[in-house]
Amino acid sequence: MAVPKRKTTPSKRGMRRAHDALSLVNVGKCPNCGESKLSHHICGACGFYKGRAVFEEAELQTS
Repeated sequence: MAVPKRKTTPSKRGMRRAHDALSLVNVGKCPNCGESKLSHHICGACGFYKGRAVFEEAELQTS
């Protein structure tokens, strides 16, 4: 079984953990209805994406 020869210093431990932080979710407003939505995703309230209707409102209510 492999065992470390020396104790890992706080500096080395911190450098290893530098990329472990969680990033914030990028939320924006839908230009069509004003609801909050994720960037590069279809709006869940109105079904629009990039100014075009992807889903009809009747399809959104049934699912």
